[in-house]
Amino acid sequence: MAPQADTDPEGVRARIEALPGAAEVRAAASETAVDAFFVGGSVRDALLGRGRADLDVLVVGDHLALARALGGETVVHDRFATATVAGPHGSIDLARARAESYPSPGALPEVRPAGLAEDLARRDFTINAMAVPVTQPGELIDPHGGRADLRSGLLRVLHDGSFSDDPTRALRAARYAARLGFEIDDRTLELLRAADLATVSADRVAAELARIAGERELRGALELVRDWELIALDPELPALAAAAAGLVSVEPWADLTDRSAIVVDATLGTALAQARALAAEPPESPWHAVAAARGRSPVVLVLARVLGAEWLDTYLTQWSRVRLEITGEDLLAEGVEQGPAVGRGLSAALRAKLEGTTRGRADELRVALEGARGPEMLL
Repeated sequence: MAPQADTDPEGVRARIEALPGAAEVRAAASETAVDAFFVGGSVRDALLGRGRADLDVLVVGDHLALARALGGETVVHDRFATATVAGPHGSIDLARARAESYPSPGALPEVRPAGLAEDLARRDFTINAMAVPVTQPGELIDPHGGRADLRSGLLRVLHDGSFSDDPTRALRAARYAARLGFEIDDRTLELLRAADLATVSADRVAAELARIAGERELRGALELVRDWELIALDPELPALAAAAAGLVSVEPWADLTDRSAIVVDATLGTALAQARALAAEPPESPWHAVAAARGRSPVVLVLARVLGAEWLDTYLTQWSRVRLEITGEDLLAEGVEQGPAVGRGLSAALRAKLEGTTRGRADELRVALEGARGPEMLL
């Protein structure tokens, strides 16, 4: 079926023209005479009246010619015939129109050049399968009913094999549904519940979870992942991950880690279990706090704090910053044998300093030598 054009639906011309970088793309397309279209999220968000920081542009033909005409720093991805151009108006994602085939469920697709209709048909959801000609921004090409689904607040897959081809689209469905507040089409819900994420690499799953982490509706997206049983999540994880994401936006936790690491590690790793264990045993002293928290991943610390380990605020701002005036070299100079004894001595000195029983370098050295020559001391 040939793509059908709809003339200026809901003022799409003005909305597209208002997108940062749209005028530059139009000028470059005119200069190179390439057949270019705004597609995907750019069109979806324009129809929804939502702001957008980047542009998605499809080229039927030589997408790199458009990239060269745009100028700016360009990163080319030959595997999928795409390129990203960084310019003064933000990032512009360019792609050559293509068709895809999947040699096996979850495998990376094999691609070949194609026309606009085939490219739109390979996409994930109807609301992302619309296009607007760059040189005629008042026309909407909508062969799969995406505009109607936008109006209905419905997320609908393009074909029955979509989640088998790429199961990460099921995670994408959770992201879009939470962000837009959309319902899931019944058939789409049936298909995504059968998605098998085990057929794709852990890296691809982690990448999609990292995108979920960037969403304002992070909790809602993870609740859908849990409810749809796409990944076996701890029932409390969505709320904890959202709280942890908020924690790393304020001091003293800002910059310790990021939202992506929290969501990925808590979802796919053992961070949540470790955090629960850490939060369950409040330390008896600053030394015990350091011994318990030292070496833990930032994600474990953040999750433990969310779980109620308030002592971690003091650990982060004070106890973790305590440093000895002596080093292992000082102990070696005093005749301590290289090896575990040096570590025992330094641990003894640090414990004494944290507990306030040493003053100055001489005291530290005395305690360290006693510790190095005494019974083994475990952290």
